[in-house]
Amino acid sequence: MSTEDYVAYHDEEWGRPVHGDDALFERLSLEAFQSGLSWLTILRRRPGFRTAFAGFRIAAVAEFTDADRERLLADAGIIRNRAKIDATLGNARVLAGWAPGDLDALIWSHAPDPAGRPAPVTLADVPAVTPESTALSKALKKRGLRFVGPTTAYALMQACGLVDDHLKDCVARQA
Repeated sequence: MSTEDYVAYHDEEWGRPVHGDDALFERLSLEAFQSGLSWLTILRRRPGFRTAFAGFRIAAVAEFTDADRERLLADAGIIRNRAKIDATLGNARVLAGWAPGDLDALIWSHAPDPAGRPAPVTLADVPAVTPESTALSKALKKRGLRFVGPTTAYALMQACGLVDDHLKDCVARQA
């Protein structure tokens, strides 16, 4: 049985459309931190991540200093992975140079046509990577972002509602 916090996330957030550069930066960053870990680990530390990373406001994170980096590496409230922290800080610096709405537009331009995607019946029907997530990953990397491989890109697409991978009989799909 799933935990209450995971069920609430699934039923109320996962797969719902997310827009806005800062909101998408948060999701992209958390998906990168999740790589190799369970989502529940990240979900339970999300409040700590939000505090540590200034609410994932791109402009604020882009201004983080070496002292902030050291603070993050010592923060037990987040995942203290040097490569993931460095990628998040670097991604914020890259994104700070983009025009407002560019991240949102780029991510959502890779949303597949929902009519071409039947509802998955079992978890085996849910892919880990798709041609769209591979293209999104390449587009993000081309623009200078890191820790955005095709699997991470697909998890982002799922979490932010670009695709609906709730199973066919899932109550969240019916909502």
